Amino acid sequence: MHLSTSWKPGLPATTPISAIETASTGEKTKTNNLNTLIIMLTFLGFLMIIIFMVLIMNKKMTPLTALVIIPVTVALFAGFGPHLGEMMKNGVKEIALTGVMLIFAILYFSLMIDTGLFEPLVNLILKTVGDNPVKTTIGTAILTTLVSLDGDGSSTYIIVVAAMLPLYKKQGINPLVLTCIIMLAGGIMNILPWGGPTARVMSSLKLGHTEIFVPMIPIMALGIAWVLFVAYILGRKEKKRIAKHGKYTRYAASDITGESDPKLLRPKLIWVNLGLTLVLLTVMILDIVPLGIAFMIAFCIASVINYPKLKDQQKIMSKHAGNALSVAGMIFGAGIFTGILNGSGIMQAMGNSMIEIVPKSWGGYLNIITAVFSVPLTFFLTNDAYYFGILPIVEATGHQLGIAPDILGRASLVGQASHLLSPLVPSTYLLVSLAGVEYSDHLKYTLKWAIGSSVIMLLGALLLGTI
Repeated sequence: MHLSTSWKPGLPATTPISAIETASTGEKTKTNNLNTLIIMLTFLGFLMIIIFMVLIMNKKMTPLTALVIIPVTVALFAGFGPHLGEMMKNGVKEIALTGVMLIFAILYFSLMIDTGLFEPLVNLILKTVGDNPVKTTIGTAILTTLVSLDGDGSSTYIIVVAAMLPLYKKQGINPLVLTCIIMLAGGIMNILPWGGPTARVMSSLKLGHTEIFVPMIPIMALGIAWVLFVAYILGRKEKKRIAKHGKYTRYAASDITGESDPKLLRPKLIWVNLGLTLVLLTVMILDIVPLGIAFMIAFCIASVINYPKLKDQQKIMSKHAGNALSVAGMIFGAGIFTGILNGSGIMQAMGNSMIEIVPKSWGGYLNIITAVFSVPLTFFLTNDAYYFGILPIVEATGHQLGIAPDILGRASLVGQASHLLSPLVPSTYLLVSLAGVEYSDHLKYTLKWAIGSSVIMLLGALLLGTI
């Protein structure tokens, strides 16, 4: 007996019914097996991240050891042992240039702090804000917003911490306030087209900045207003705490300002150092050479100009090597973590699973769902995984529902206000290391304010019709 009326696409019209049933059963089995695999990988992914968060927030492990041991252990348990070496190698290779850049960026700006390059700026800010924590915190938000216009989070962190941390020490303000405000402002400014996420959205959806970025400008302005409000609130809290309990004194000796050494000051070379720094920033903005290489060359030139004697150069290197090594270790640890998540397919499975839990009847609200889910998705996934792996799936679904891709692209950027807190973002470890605070303390202190940023931006986007 042959099939003539119930033919299925992909099968010859003369295929026997028994063969069709067998093929259909095989397809169902494959689909079930794939769904089971996705569920298992999703469970492993969230298990990794939850264990990581619990251990570091309870200070049972350092971020470095947690970033390495937890994914390796889970991957071995899940049977990825034979491929583990390749996954980790690829992860470290992906992040290698970032690691090099951060090492030499720390060495360069630490050297500039030693020479006294930032002292005039610090004195000017101190003269402006006086001994008022509220003005200091608001000034931190404004300075971060302005410096963030270059689109590079790492240089923003170094410059703002170098300029503001001495003021926080003089006034006795908790450095967690500094890292909180910097990250909140940086999260908003990260939406700039040259900052990363927006460029990924435009590339993924093949749209221009006029469709994606320009309509987001009022939302960013609203976000910055929220950051200034938070800065005011935190400044008021610190002012009351200082008046009642005294100044904060538990600053880490390993922060970027460290112990000042008058012998290392080079006031006569301040214009030379400023010129070199401006050239470095210009090279960075124009992307003439890789940023890591630019910092490496700039550090070597600055060392020779400011400290011609070999023993002075060695002194500078040994003084700041610990801080640079600490950050580099965590960066390469994050490379292993993301390498295993990507190589095992866990990251893609996590994204797909979070999309699948949305009921089909909610399809008409896909724009709002995308905006809401962008907060956890950009926290648990890397930007590349989300914008190149998940957003195209969302866009294809939106196409079927008649929702324009530019709306979904803008909705996907709402979560950036919380993204920088993610343990998968390398520059986060740079910020906490520069300010001398624990990542776990920074996460607990900043999380509620970051979620507040995302909520404010979501409500603003809905009210203004941006999404």
